[in-house]
Amino acid sequence: MIHRTFTLKNGLRVVFVDTKTFPTFTAMLLVGAGSRYENKANSGVAHFFEHMAFKGSKKYPNALLLSSIIEGLGGIFNAFTTKDHTGYWIKAPISYFETVVDVLADMIQNPLLLKEEIEREKGVIVEEINMYEDEPQYKVWELFEELLFKNHPLGYPTTGYKETVSKFTRQTFFDYMRELYKPSNVVLVVSGGISVKDSHGCSLKKYTDVIIEKFSSWEDGQKASFLNFSDTQSSPQILVKTKKTEQAHLVLGYRGLNYTHQKRYAQSVLMTILGGGMSSRLFYQLRERRGLCYYIHSGSEPFSDTGYVYTRAGLTVDVKKINEAIKVIIDEHQKIAEGKVEDEEIKKAKEMLKGRFILSLEDTHDLSSFIGRKLIFEGRIVEPQEVIQKIDIITKEEIIDLAKKLFVKEKLNLALLSSIPKQAISF
Repeated sequence: MIHRTFTLKNGLRVVFVDTKTFPTFTAMLLVGAGSRYENKANSGVAHFFEHMAFKGSKKYPNALLLSSIIEGLGGIFNAFTTKDHTGYWIKAPISYFETVVDVLADMIQNPLLLKEEIEREKGVIVEEINMYEDEPQYKVWELFEELLFKNHPLGYPTTGYKETVSKFTRQTFFDYMRELYKPSNVVLVVSGGISVKDSHGCSLKKYTDVIIEKFSSWEDGQKASFLNFSDTQSSPQILVKTKKTEQAHLVLGYRGLNYTHQKRYAQSVLMTILGGGMSSRLFYQLRERRGLCYYIHSGSEPFSDTGYVYTRAGLTVDVKKINEAIKVIIDEHQKIAEGKVEDEEIKKAKEMLKGRFILSLEDTHDLSSFIGRKLIFEGRIVEPQEVIQKIDIITKEEIIDLAKKLFVKEKLNLALLSSIPKQAISF
């Protein structure tokens, strides 16, 4: 992976990644801001502001003009909000580099935040919240994180609540931007066929000049911090939302490792063995052998100071079968903690992780996201080969030891969305 980096005087970090393929690129602006920086009063502001950035800026005063310009280039653009970062991205032919950067720069630095647009978008956000309420696979995630991070911003839904977003004003967004939208809290990644041809980066000058022109006037400052999470869980927890559904949706998990933990790759291998594909233990045991579910998957979610591991599944709406599924999932956790894992399973999980990771980097959007997140959360660019090497050296002993530490009954959390009452669930 060929990359070049530089930092503007105001602290904005810029990364160029040359894929030496097609004359297209993705420009992704990642901000170290998300819903975990919020409180009960402004819950949902990170996500709401992400919407407002597309509603007009000083140079591009309305949503139609913004979208018409990008689509007129043959490009696509969108954004996303997570617990700990927000991303804005545009994918287009490289010949339109200056226009793309100009649009991104103006959207983020000079949003109009018109009162009438804010009021109109409140209805859109409320309908988005309603949509997720009707999507049980999504809603059960909210329940699980609410259970896991009770009374903490990590447990708030990224979309916020109807009662909070309906009270937002222009000042709400200006206050939010003043706290977190600082250039030193932002990474701009440009990846694609940008033809970085020499070791001195001279061919980048036309691109760097554009970025310097568009972003140098952005004033820096001290960014706000988030509330660290302190784990006090001492017994298993369960949260059941009773709702008429055709399928019972479940998330079962434990406390996990943070984003930079030295054992995080061992955690990925462990969860891949459990539920990383159609040949994984849980897929075979629950779907193929017992016919209890349609989908089942295991994984991990890391943050700067904490994290969790999970298994999610869509199950038959039947008390006995739900309880059977829960028992099988927990049993498979314990088997690995007891050392019952084969070398072939570990090898297969490693190859799956490495292969899917490499495949994901074929897309410049995913490549930009990978580079940007590493720079924000680890403070450095991580080469793909480094990730592959760390996966390769993981041992069976590491996986077993980690399973013993993670799969502790007192740290078990279960969220279920179904017509089945809480009293009927056992584990």
